[in-house]
Amino acid sequence: MSVDVDVLVVGAGITGIYQLYTTREAGFSVRLLEAGDGVGGTWFWNRYPDARFDSESYTYGYFFSQELFDEWEWSEHFAAQPEIERYLNHVVDRFDLRQHMRFGARVESSVYDEGARTWTVTTNDGSTHRARFLVAATGVLSIPYYPDVPGREAFAGEQYHTARWPQTPVDVRGKRVAVIGTGSSGVQIVPAIAPEVAELVVYQRGANWCTPLNNSPITPDEQARLRAEFDRIRKVCNTSYSGFLHEPNDRLWADDTPEQHQAFYEQMWNSPGFSTLISHYRDVMTDRTANRDWCEFLSGKIRSIVADPATADKLIPNDHWFGQKRPPFVNGYYEAFNRPNVSLVDLKATPMTRVTETGIETSDGLREFDLIVWATGFDFGTGALNRMGIRGRDGRALEHDWVDGPHTYLGVCCVGYPNLFFPAGPHAAMGNNPRYASDQVDFVTDLLVWARDHGHTEVEIGAAAEAEWTDMVDTNAAFGFSRASYFFGSNVPGKPVKYLLNPLGRPKLFEEIGKVVDSGYAAFEVR
Repeated sequence: MSVDVDVLVVGAGITGIYQLYTTREAGFSVRLLEAGDGVGGTWFWNRYPDARFDSESYTYGYFFSQELFDEWEWSEHFAAQPEIERYLNHVVDRFDLRQHMRFGARVESSVYDEGARTWTVTTNDGSTHRARFLVAATGVLSIPYYPDVPGREAFAGEQYHTARWPQTPVDVRGKRVAVIGTGSSGVQIVPAIAPEVAELVVYQRGANWCTPLNNSPITPDEQARLRAEFDRIRKVCNTSYSGFLHEPNDRLWADDTPEQHQAFYEQMWNSPGFSTLISHYRDVMTDRTANRDWCEFLSGKIRSIVADPATADKLIPNDHWFGQKRPPFVNGYYEAFNRPNVSLVDLKATPMTRVTETGIETSDGLREFDLIVWATGFDFGTGALNRMGIRGRDGRALEHDWVDGPHTYLGVCCVGYPNLFFPAGPHAAMGNNPRYASDQVDFVTDLLVWARDHGHTEVEIGAAAEAEWTDMVDTNAAFGFSRASYFFGSNVPGKPVKYLLNPLGRPKLFEEIGKVVDSGYAAFEVR
């Protein structure tokens, strides 16, 4: 069977765009399929009010071209969704990638032909695409999760998930609005719409430790400095544990006095984005006394901002310590609860029982709304891959093989599925997503070049290498995050509670990539 292209990429997010670019530059024929009507991936679908980066804009973008870095001027240190979408469209057009893309093409089945050593991919419009190699750049935050609440479809008003926000602006002015969820999306949209709505009720499933984003415009002088420091920025971001510019702190909590603790905490509170986590005391995530002291400081900040003591108490987590869940960063979130039209419902105290035609019912009664916003997160890590109808060797189904959790090598491939790769998938590193995703894309592209140069048409990871990487993930999963975190998939009922990232981060990824490349890809079975 002939192939249409050498490489078929699925997903036009930041990973898929880069995968398309690198494989084309390496001389492969390539096509990209995207379910949406435009590029952006997460930044196409998540267009709710004040959706934005919480990684510094210039560290999230691409580093493969200094010219690209120099010519694009980010307006803010943490850019909002419209600007991010414009940037990714600029990249696609700047490097003439759009001609290789097909939009509105949702993958429904992906079947491997062992005899022909090709993948046949069918999309929702019935078209088929044949390729030697299939790269599923579908990301870990692709499939929205809706809680199984009775009556959700019965609601007669408007309702949207933050991850499927309409392209046409949603008019919230003067409406009674419910926001369900207080994760990264919920804490962004609440202060953004609070001044416009008649009433805003926030339904909180669990409080999070939030710190200020501390965003600001990028001045012309700062822009000039960033251009001048391109090489340094690229080097730091491409080699650091987290993929951020923020420097780790070598200081221990016990090294400082109580007075010094408070001064340092104020510094952290006023620092931008992830620096609050990365540049904190080195042992804040491992020393419970240090973490408890920091949480007491944060609790004091919340109580000083939120006027109503009962509301403030609800907004202070009591089920995890700082850093055990992905920390959200906020712009005026706590301040929003001082508005007379904003209130908070604690779903642990008053569980949601059903959605009616007119509103939301909890154990405390019914409240009526015009609009419901589901800020309830994602089927993280495996959600998109398990919905692509992937059938590998002997017809084996990926969603069945992963019924107890994923098993991967480097978070990019797995046994039984030759010529299939999924950079930025489950068991990838943690931190600034584009940085570790680009590590994996580069690895995949280099592997395909090596296979081509050596006359191989089939590449499959060996069982021993896959088992070693998966065991590494499972063995070290207890470090850091709570099992209640969506990083374990525990937010989706019935999903196996398995760690879905690489707990040892990019250093472990770099180490393993170096070993397998130096060995001439000996961990792979090639034909």
